[in-house]
Amino acid sequence: MSSKTPVLDPIIDKNVVLRTENMTMQFGGVVAVDNLNLTIREHQIVALIGPNGAGKTTAFNMITGVYTPSSGKIVLDGADITGLSPDKITRKGVARTFQNIRLFKDLTVFDNIIIAKHFGMKSNLLSATLRLPGAVREEKRMREESEALLERMGLADVRHDVASSLPYGQQRHLEIARALATSPHLLLLDEPAAGMNPQETEDLTASIKQIQKDFNLTVFLIEHHMDLVMEISDRIYVLDFGQMIGKGSPSEIQNNQRVVEAYLGVDDDAEN
Repeated sequence: MSSKTPVLDPIIDKNVVLRTENMTMQFGGVVAVDNLNLTIREHQIVALIGPNGAGKTTAFNMITGVYTPSSGKIVLDGADITGLSPDKITRKGVARTFQNIRLFKDLTVFDNIIIAKHFGMKSNLLSATLRLPGAVREEKRMREESEALLERMGLADVRHDVASSLPYGQQRHLEIARALATSPHLLLLDEPAAGMNPQETEDLTASIKQIQKDFNLTVFLIEHHMDLVMEISDRIYVLDFGQMIGKGSPSEIQNNQRVVEAYLGVDDDAEN
């Protein structure tokens, strides 16, 4: 494992949403992520790329509270969130999707959204059970917001369909919609284009850019589809064997010889 002396990304200002300082995850004798320093600024779309097994999803899992880092720090909006549980991190405005879709597959599309909306409900269980006026108004507002979100995501026509019955691409959009239902300001997407055909990937690329704009979001994504990454990213970080081997704009990454040799230069078939 490399030295733990902080070597922070120089792009740090008051608009920083997320910063990791020497974030490290060790499983026994294996260092999955080694002293990772990231800086993500407000309203950016930032990509984390690298070969399979490079530590990308492990990094996401630490940021979202699934794992507690072995060492290092995670700072969200200036506050240390290292080691907080996933639900507390979600309440602080962080939402994510997963490489393997994790919908409530036996529930309807609408129910998937309204359940996520309830996560931020202010009324307590007693108020909701007794149908007190405040709880009734809040429930009505959440249902209206859920309908509007489904309309925005192109899912209104299938609102009553069971989630598992949707085509794969629509399931991906539903998972993103469910994440948006928690009203995040930082959205983490773990391989959102995985399993999509070229047309679905093209549609998703446009959708992510529009979602970032419409919902005033900062987006952090892991993705293997380089056309998508290069088109929408403001900044890219590259991992290999848990260590950062490159960072910069899309053009800088494409011209980084170490990155090309470790990742971008591999055959497409080797990625799958």
